[in-house]
Amino acid sequence: MPLHPSPHRRRTALATLVVVLLAALSACAGVTAGSDDPSNRRLRMMIPNSPGGGYDLTGRSAAKVMEDDELTGRFEITNIEGASGTLAMQRLLNEEGSDDLVMTMGLGVVGAVYTNKSDATVDRATAIARLVEEQEGILVPADSPFETVQDLVDAWTEDPDSVVVGGGSSPGGPDHLFPMQLADTLGIDPVDVTYVAYDGGGPLTTALLGSKIDVGMSGLGEFEGQIEDGSLRVLAVSGEERLPTVDAPTLTEEGVDLVFTNWRGVLAPPGIDEETRQYLIDLFTEMHGTPEWEEALERNGWSDNFATGDEFEEFLVEQDTRVADTLKELGLA
Repeated sequence: MPLHPSPHRRRTALATLVVVLLAALSACAGVTAGSDDPSNRRLRMMIPNSPGGGYDLTGRSAAKVMEDDELTGRFEITNIEGASGTLAMQRLLNEEGSDDLVMTMGLGVVGAVYTNKSDATVDRATAIARLVEEQEGILVPADSPFETVQDLVDAWTEDPDSVVVGGGSSPGGPDHLFPMQLADTLGIDPVDVTYVAYDGGGPLTTALLGSKIDVGMSGLGEFEGQIEDGSLRVLAVSGEERLPTVDAPTLTEEGVDLVFTNWRGVLAPPGIDEETRQYLIDLFTEMHGTPEWEEALERNGWSDNFATGDEFEEFLVEQDTRVADTLKELGLA
């Protein structure tokens, strides 16, 4: 038996090796091309409260539209609970320069930074887009003695301690600021309001259905199922006009001189380059223009309030000042 392979065998082996190497290189080239293709780019999204909350619903709705329309690859979505969004905000800031990460946020995160004495302020992140505006609703269980807004007003003004109000955000968030401003409008000292904070819409729903609180005040998108099946009733909404998805009057219709709205948007980590910032702005702008996003707005009772980049950044500065002033008046900042 020969000690060395024949020339024919050497040529066959070499040809086989070349074919294998070419296939491997082709596969690698395909992976690289895919990662460079914006429509196949994978991104991460952090959501600063529990599943079922407003940030969660907004973030997952946006991610689904972008995935279904193949504007990007799949999103890896992570809910980070705790400190009403401040923990997630700190995590975002810690990932300075990361070019694959965004986080949903809104008025509640702005306020939580102050009430939790955190230095993870929103102005340190990169502003990408403001997505939606949302009215607050006044919610009660089906068997509540409050049949109308006037029933609530009468009981609350007569004895503020007799009404326990719950919201899906901590002091400084929209679900806290709304009842405080409502109380002030009704002539009730906001300091006398009994407010219980819950970490998002899921826990707030449980509290309402379990009669742990008398009234819930929050955005209505996350309570759609309970409103539809009748286990929760909406006494009123806080915007200028009625919502087409809810059979409830506005506060102004009921004689209460108050209009209040919440908003939500998207931030990226600090230190990203201009190319990445513009890519993310363009991505959410393209999403905003899809019929699927229009359907999500209508389905969840959100108002379109889109703004990007520098305009959103200026808005954040204004909101930060407004929240800080309100919390200082309440002695919470």
